[in-house]
Amino acid sequence: MIVIPARFNSTRLPGKPLLNRTGKYLIQHVVEQASQAKLADRVVVATDDQRIFAAVESFGGHCELTQSTHLSGTDRIAEVAARAAFARYDIVVNVQGDEPEIAPELIDDLIAACSTPSTGMSTASAPVASQQELLSPNVVKVVCDQQSRAMYFSRSVIPFDREGDIKSPADLGGYYQKHLGIYAYRRDVLLQLAAAPPCHLECVEKLEQLRALYLGHKILVIRTNNAPHGIDTPSDYEAFVARRSLV
Repeated sequence: MIVIPARFNSTRLPGKPLLNRTGKYLIQHVVEQASQAKLADRVVVATDDQRIFAAVESFGGHCELTQSTHLSGTDRIAEVAARAAFARYDIVVNVQGDEPEIAPELIDDLIAACSTPSTGMSTASAPVASQQELLSPNVVKVVCDQQSRAMYFSRSVIPFDREGDIKSPADLGGYYQKHLGIYAYRRDVLLQLAAAPPCHLECVEKLEQLRALYLGHKILVIRTNNAPHGIDTPSDYEAFVARRSLV
Protein backbone atom coordinates (compact mmCIF):
# COMPACT_ATOMS: atom_id res chain seq x y z
CA MET A 1 0.00 0.00 0.00
CA ILE A 2 1.18 3.51 -0.84
CA VAL A 3 0.16 6.38 1.43
CA ILE A 4 0.73 9.96 0.30
CA PRO A 5 0.66 12.47 3.18
CA ALA A 6 -0.54 15.89 2.07
CA ARG A 7 -1.00 19.11 3.99
CA PHE A 8 -2.31 22.46 2.81
CA ASN A 9 -0.14 24.81 4.84
CA SER A 10 3.35 24.86 3.36
CA THR A 11 5.67 27.64 4.50
CA ARG A 12 7.26 28.24 1.11
CA LEU A 13 4.35 27.25 -1.12
CA PRO A 14 0.92 27.45 0.57
CA GLY A 15 -1.81 25.30 -0.95
CA LYS A 16 0.78 23.26 -2.81
CA PRO A 17 -1.26 20.06 -3.27
CA LEU A 18 -4.03 21.97 -5.07
CA LEU A 19 -1.89 23.89 -7.56
CA ASN A 20 -3.37 23.09 -10.96
CA ARG A 21 -1.74 25.09 -13.74
CA THR A 22 -1.06 21.85 -15.62
CA GLY A 23 -4.78 21.08 -15.74
CA LYS A 24 -4.45 18.66 -12.84
CA TYR A 25 -3.91 19.14 -9.14
CA LEU A 26 -0.32 18.58 -8.05
CA ILE A 27 -1.53 15.84 -5.71
CA GLN A 28 -3.24 14.17 -8.69
CA HIS A 29 0.08 13.94 -10.53
CA VAL A 30 1.58 12.23 -7.48
CA VAL A 31 -1.31 9.77 -7.21
CA GLU A 32 -1.10 8.92 -10.92
CA GLN A 33 2.66 8.29 -10.75
CA ALA A 34 2.34 6.16 -7.61
CA SER A 35 -0.50 4.16 -9.16
CA GLN A 36 1.88 2.92 -11.86
CA ALA A 37 3.94 0.97 -9.32
CA LYS A 38 3.45 -2.72 -10.06
CA LEU A 39 4.00 -4.05 -6.54
CA ALA A 40 1.41 -1.85 -4.80
CA ASP A 41 -2.32 -2.42 -5.24
CA ARG A 42 -3.60 0.50 -3.19
CA VAL A 43 -2.84 4.24 -3.23
CA VAL A 44 -4.27 6.43 -0.48
CA VAL A 45 -3.86 10.15 0.22
CA ALA A 46 -3.76 11.07 3.92
CA THR A 47 -4.67 14.63 4.91
CA ASP A 48 -6.28 16.70 7.64
CA ASP A 49 -7.64 19.25 5.16
CA GLN A 50 -11.15 19.07 3.74
CA ARG A 51 -10.10 20.94 0.58
CA ILE A 52 -7.50 18.32 -0.26
CA PHE A 53 -9.96 15.56 0.62
CA ALA A 54 -12.55 17.01 -1.78
CA ALA A 55 -9.99 17.48 -4.55
CA VAL A 56 -8.75 13.88 -4.33
CA GLU A 57 -12.29 12.53 -4.33
CA SER A 58 -13.11 14.72 -7.37
CA PHE A 59 -10.56 12.96 -9.59
CA GLY A 60 -11.46 9.49 -8.34
CA GLY A 61 -8.67 9.04 -5.82
CA HIS A 62 -9.03 7.62 -2.33
CA CYS A 63 -8.40 9.95 0.60
CA GLU A 64 -8.38 9.36 4.35
CA LEU A 65 -8.90 12.20 6.82
CA THR A 66 -6.44 12.19 9.71
CA GLN A 67 -5.83 14.16 12.88
CA SER A 68 -4.44 17.68 12.52
CA THR A 69 -1.94 17.26 15.36
CA HIS A 70 0.64 15.12 13.54
CA LEU A 71 4.16 16.53 13.54
CA SER A 72 5.39 14.44 10.60
CA GLY A 73 4.24 12.59 7.52
CA THR A 74 5.29 9.33 9.18
CA ASP A 75 2.83 9.88 12.01
CA ARG A 76 0.09 10.68 9.51
CA ILE A 77 0.60 7.55 7.42
CA ALA A 78 0.89 5.44 10.57
CA GLU A 79 -2.57 6.60 11.63
CA VAL A 80 -3.93 5.36 8.31
CA ALA A 81 -1.95 2.10 8.38
CA ALA A 82 -3.28 1.32 11.86
CA ARG A 83 -6.89 1.40 10.70
CA ALA A 84 -8.66 -1.94 10.40
CA ALA A 85 -9.44 -1.36 6.72
CA PHE A 86 -5.72 -1.45 5.91
CA ALA A 87 -4.53 -4.11 8.36
CA ARG A 88 -3.88 -6.64 5.59
CA TYR A 89 -1.06 -4.60 4.05
CA ASP A 90 2.33 -5.80 5.33
CA ILE A 91 4.32 -3.07 3.56
CA VAL A 92 3.47 0.63 3.60
CA VAL A 93 5.20 3.13 1.31
CA ASN A 94 5.42 6.82 2.16
CA VAL A 95 5.49 8.85 -1.07
CA GLN A 96 5.77 12.58 -0.48
CA GLY A 97 2.85 14.66 -1.69
CA ASP A 98 5.15 17.04 -3.56
CA GLU A 99 6.86 14.44 -5.78
CA PRO A 100 4.81 14.52 -9.02
CA GLU A 101 7.62 12.89 -11.01
CA ILE A 102 8.45 10.03 -8.64
CA ALA A 103 9.51 6.95 -10.62
CA PRO A 104 7.13 3.98 -10.17
CA GLU A 105 10.14 1.69 -10.61
CA LEU A 106 11.80 3.23 -7.55
CA ILE A 107 8.68 2.57 -5.51
CA ASP A 108 8.76 -1.06 -6.64
CA ASP A 109 12.44 -1.35 -5.69
CA LEU A 110 11.71 -0.12 -2.17
CA ILE A 111 8.79 -2.51 -1.78
CA ALA A 112 10.92 -5.42 -3.00
CA ALA A 113 13.62 -4.49 -0.48
CA CYS A 114 11.09 -4.79 2.36
CA SER A 115 9.70 -8.09 1.13
CA THR A 116 12.04 -9.99 3.45
CA PRO A 117 11.44 -9.74 7.22
CA SER A 118 15.11 -8.86 7.81
CA THR A 119 14.56 -5.46 6.17
CA GLY A 120 12.08 -3.44 8.16
CA MET A 121 12.59 -0.19 6.30
CA SER A 122 14.01 1.04 3.00
CA THR A 123 14.65 4.40 1.41
CA ALA A 124 16.59 5.87 -1.51
CA SER A 125 19.55 8.09 -2.33
CA ALA A 126 21.11 9.72 -5.38
CA PRO A 127 24.53 11.24 -6.07
CA VAL A 128 25.07 14.78 -4.82
CA ALA A 129 25.26 16.74 -8.06
CA SER A 130 27.01 19.96 -7.06
CA GLN A 131 29.04 21.74 -4.43
CA GLN A 132 25.94 23.82 -3.68
CA GLU A 133 23.94 20.68 -2.91
CA LEU A 134 26.77 19.28 -0.82
CA LEU A 135 26.89 22.35 1.40
CA SER A 136 23.14 22.99 1.59
CA PRO A 137 21.47 22.07 4.90
CA ASN A 138 18.27 21.53 2.90
CA VAL A 139 19.91 18.60 1.09
CA VAL A 140 20.18 15.70 3.52
CA LYS A 141 23.25 13.53 3.14
CA VAL A 142 23.46 9.82 3.98
CA VAL A 143 26.37 7.45 4.56
CA CYS A 144 25.95 3.68 4.33
CA ASP A 145 27.81 0.54 5.29
CA GLN A 146 29.02 -2.08 2.80
CA GLN A 147 25.57 -3.70 2.81
CA SER A 148 23.91 -0.42 1.74
CA ARG A 149 22.36 0.11 5.15
CA ALA A 150 22.22 3.66 6.46
CA MET A 151 24.75 4.55 9.14
CA TYR A 152 23.65 8.17 9.55
CA PHE A 153 21.70 10.99 7.91
CA SER A 154 22.72 14.63 8.34
CA ARG A 155 22.18 18.12 7.04
CA SER A 156 25.92 18.58 7.47
CA VAL A 157 28.49 17.34 4.97
CA ILE A 158 29.13 13.67 5.73
CA PRO A 159 31.65 12.22 5.46
CA PHE A 160 33.80 15.27 6.22
CA ASP A 161 36.54 15.82 3.62
CA ARG A 162 39.47 16.35 6.00
CA GLU A 163 42.11 16.62 3.26
CA GLY A 164 40.07 19.00 1.09
CA ASP A 165 40.19 16.78 -1.98
CA ILE A 166 36.73 17.78 -3.22
CA LYS A 167 37.44 20.85 -5.35
CA SER A 168 34.63 20.78 -7.92
CA PRO A 169 31.35 18.95 -8.71
CA ALA A 170 33.32 16.63 -10.99
CA ASP A 171 35.30 15.45 -7.96
CA LEU A 172 32.15 14.35 -6.17
CA GLY A 173 31.94 11.27 -8.39
CA GLY A 174 28.84 9.90 -6.72
CA TYR A 175 30.76 9.46 -3.48
CA TYR A 176 28.46 11.79 -1.60
CA GLN A 177 24.85 10.65 -1.54
CA LYS A 178 21.77 12.79 -0.92
CA HIS A 179 18.74 11.25 0.72
CA LEU A 180 15.46 11.09 -1.19
CA GLY A 181 12.40 11.42 1.01
CA ILE A 182 10.60 8.22 0.10
CA TYR A 183 10.30 5.27 2.49
CA ALA A 184 8.91 1.76 2.57
CA TYR A 185 8.18 0.17 5.94
CA ARG A 186 7.07 -3.16 7.16
CA ARG A 187 3.81 -2.31 8.91
CA ASP A 188 4.94 -3.35 12.38
CA VAL A 189 8.07 -1.20 12.13
CA LEU A 190 6.05 1.82 11.01
CA LEU A 191 3.70 1.50 13.96
CA GLN A 192 6.62 1.08 16.38
CA LEU A 193 8.25 4.26 15.08
CA ALA A 194 5.04 6.25 15.36
CA ALA A 195 4.52 5.05 18.93
CA ALA A 196 8.04 6.00 20.04
CA PRO A 197 8.90 9.49 21.29
CA PRO A 198 11.26 11.68 19.23
CA CYS A 199 14.94 11.12 20.01
CA HIS A 200 17.47 13.87 20.62
CA LEU A 201 19.22 13.28 17.28
CA GLU A 202 16.08 13.85 15.22
CA CYS A 203 15.23 16.91 17.30
CA VAL A 204 18.64 18.46 16.63
CA GLU A 205 18.81 17.61 12.91
CA LYS A 206 15.04 17.82 12.34
CA LEU A 207 15.21 14.45 10.55
CA GLU A 208 12.60 11.94 11.63
CA GLN A 209 14.41 8.96 10.04
CA LEU A 210 17.04 9.27 12.78
CA ARG A 211 14.47 7.90 15.20
CA ALA A 212 14.60 4.58 13.36
CA LEU A 213 18.40 4.40 13.59
CA TYR A 214 18.33 5.44 17.25
CA LEU A 215 15.92 2.61 18.02
CA GLY A 216 18.18 0.10 16.26
CA HIS A 217 16.22 -0.43 13.05
CA LYS A 218 18.15 -1.14 9.86
CA ILE A 219 17.37 1.07 6.85
CA LEU A 220 18.32 -0.32 3.45
CA VAL A 221 19.24 2.47 1.03
CA ILE A 222 18.53 1.93 -2.67
CA ARG A 223 20.73 4.03 -4.94
CA THR A 224 19.32 5.68 -8.04
CA ASN A 225 20.76 8.10 -10.57
CA ASN A 226 17.35 9.59 -11.31
CA ALA A 227 16.43 11.83 -8.40
CA PRO A 228 12.86 13.14 -8.75
CA HIS A 229 12.23 16.88 -8.82
CA GLY A 230 10.44 17.73 -5.59
CA ILE A 231 8.22 20.82 -5.49
CA ASP A 232 9.27 23.02 -2.56
CA THR A 233 9.16 26.55 -3.94
CA PRO A 234 7.24 28.59 -6.55
CA SER A 235 10.22 28.29 -8.91
CA ASP A 236 10.17 24.49 -8.53
CA TYR A 237 6.52 24.49 -9.56
CA GLU A 238 7.18 26.81 -12.51
CA ALA A 239 9.87 24.42 -13.73
CA PHE A 240 7.49 21.46 -13.35
CA VAL A 241 4.79 23.25 -15.35
CA ALA A 242 7.35 23.96 -18.07
CA ARG A 243 8.42 20.30 -18.20
CA ARG A 244 4.80 19.17 -18.43
CA SER A 245 4.21 21.49 -21.37
CA LEU A 246 6.83 19.53 -23.30
CA VAL A 247 5.13 16.17 -22.73
